[in-house]
Amino acid sequence: MTDNAVTEEITEAVERTEFEVARAVEAILMIADEPQSIVSLGTALGVPVKGIKDALAELVADYNGELGGVRRGFELREVGGGWRIYVRADYDDVVGDFVLTQNPTKLSQAALETLAVIAYKQPISRGQIAQIRAVNVDSVVRTLVSRGLITEVQTDAETGAILYGTTDLLLTQLGINTLDELPLISPLLPDGTEEFDVDSSN
Repeated sequence: MTDNAVTEEITEAVERTEFEVARAVEAILMIADEPQSIVSLGTALGVPVKGIKDALAELVADYNGELGGVRRGFELREVGGGWRIYVRADYDDVVGDFVLTQNPTKLSQAALETLAVIAYKQPISRGQIAQIRAVNVDSVVRTLVSRGLITEVQTDAETGAILYGTTDLLLTQLGINTLDELPLISPLLPDGTEEFDVDSSN
């Protein structure tokens, strides 16, 4: 085998490896509920930071149609110190219409309870919601986001966790103008605590 052939084979192996890393990163981001940092992705895949950065850059360009393919309906964004796949802003209206008009199934009891926690305690992270409800709330939060009833409002400065709040759509569904019109929940709690009542100063 000539030196040129060896060089070509090595180059192909490197390119194949880089492609596989990008696809592995893509697979993780497709199921991740929180933005994933470069370090966490590198740790999960056993790939150096540079390899993850290259993979992310490739995916961004791919989704944006910069590598010869089509511009996708989703995009890869860096948010809160990590990376996550989102619906491209151009299609927010389309997705919102589908969720609200084409898939109008009722919310489960778990979703209603989670929505109540968010409404009274926002902004709040999924971890905090899970502590209050004592159950995993990942899928429920995804459902509420997809229904347009809650949204990501900010990230926690200390932990980087996404904080959720309710949307104007929820107010419309409840027939109220502001969160201040939500009924006080403290009289319904065993100890009468006001911890869950909406703080109008937020």
